[in-house]
Amino acid sequence: MPKFAANLSMLFTEEAFLDRFEAAANNGFSAVEYLFPYDFPATIIKEKLQKYHLKQALFNAPAGNWQAGERGTACLPGRENEFIDSFNLALEYARVLGNQRIHVMAGITPKITSLVTIDCYINNLRRAAIAAQAYGITVLIEPINNIDMPGYFLNYQEQAVDLIKQIDQPNVKLQFDVYHCQIMQGNILTQFESALPYIDHIQIAGVPGRHEPNIGELNYSFILREIERLGFQGFVGCEYLPQSSTRTGLNWLKAFN
Repeated sequence: MPKFAANLSMLFTEEAFLDRFEAAANNGFSAVEYLFPYDFPATIIKEKLQKYHLKQALFNAPAGNWQAGERGTACLPGRENEFIDSFNLALEYARVLGNQRIHVMAGITPKITSLVTIDCYINNLRRAAIAAQAYGITVLIEPINNIDMPGYFLNYQEQAVDLIKQIDQPNVKLQFDVYHCQIMQGNILTQFESALPYIDHIQIAGVPGRHEPNIGELNYSFILREIERLGFQGFVGCEYLPQSSTRTGLNWLKAFN
């Protein structure tokens, strides 16, 4: 059975963030992930994880000015010091929470991706990976579709694998988001199997609409069985927007219990 993690940035939003941990545990999840934890002290979040016996699967490093439309700073020349300072903050949280994966958002490219942009990204990720190695933490990169996020630096699985090779650090891995991959490339299982040696985390959502995984054009029962057959043993993050309330839409999860 897959190890499902509830994404608390999208699920159980009927409740305050710190109350979502209890909701996740009470509705069959053994792990959680979310975008950012930085509005709360790490010690408070750790108390929630321990109280409800939840594993912290993943969160993102700070991604610049989110409200202004920034989606990461890793590919932005001139902001290298800001990037590494923000990643060090993520490391501090990860150490307290026992979190072994930090997703680094690349950023929106300055109009046209250039060699300078690519070099900046590679160098920033390499620095982050070296800093994370001391704590046994994996740095994840994720291709995101350019319809939901126009101008995002990283869009394709092959592109991500090529960058991982260039970064050349053993703790840099791929976050395989089925929703984004379906929109950009399709052929999910072929894409997954090709990238499998680099994949350390999966996220799922229905296509189109980004709703529950049993809504839309993807047969997740088949996809997740095949992913398990191929040997993936990591977390599967449920990063979707409930069509109504979170609890109402959780019937899909019962098929895996």
